Amino acid sequence: MQRQTLTRVIAVIGCDGSGKSTLSADLLTHLRSQGPAALIYLGQSSGNIAERIRSLPLIGAPFGRYLVRKAERAHSKKTTAPDAITTLVIFLLSLWRAHKFRRMLALCRDGKVVITDRYPQAQTPGFYFDGPGLGAVNAQSWLARKLAAREQRLYQWMADHVPALVIRINIDADTAHSRKPDHKLAMLRDKVNVIPTLHFNDAHILELDGRDAYAQVLDAALAAISATLMTPQGGELPHNSRR
Repeated sequence: MQRQTLTRVIAVIGCDGSGKSTLSADLLTHLRSQGPAALIYLGQSSGNIAERIRSLPLIGAPFGRYLVRKAERAHSKKTTAPDAITTLVIFLLSLWRAHKFRRMLALCRDGKVVITDRYPQAQTPGFYFDGPGLGAVNAQSWLARKLAAREQRLYQWMADHVPALVIRINIDADTAHSRKPDHKLAMLRDKVNVIPTLHFNDAHILELDGRDAYAQVLDAALAAISATLMTPQGGELPHNSRR
């Protein structure tokens, strides 16, 4: 499909610890005071899925831990090819992200302004960066190659839906780790190095510094959103714009 600007979608992105989830929630509160608005999380949600599996009787906890280990393998390149179960888990997580993306499109068709916490992209592989998971592993088997190609097409379809505004909150790895000490520093370093390079299909991007006073960050984001929503940008979302 051709590049399509979603005139009612505001994406908030940034490394863990940058404050993106707090900002997303506060933006939703402000926007709801002006009209219909919604917030949706577009990460792959492996942690949430694992928590649900852990709650199941008998097999829940061990299988939940197994899923977490499998999902972790999607975050960086591996020298050994993933097994069939790992490949399927990674692909299923991408399908789950696409399911949430379709929910976002439905909210747009309902006339809501949608704030997204994270946003999928097809530029750089790896779930750490909201890109294709199978593109970040050494997929060699026939099944892995087939699913990787399908996953790439899925992410390209999502990336072709361009937010009206991307709010990128930048931060350094040490500050992020001081706020999220339970996160691996190496992972945070990867994120702060890669996330600033993502262009989201040439979307309009507002760059903010997550180390600034939060009130300043919030005011800048609200001002940019106000200007964006008052400015015509591309066509509205077609009724049948889904895959």
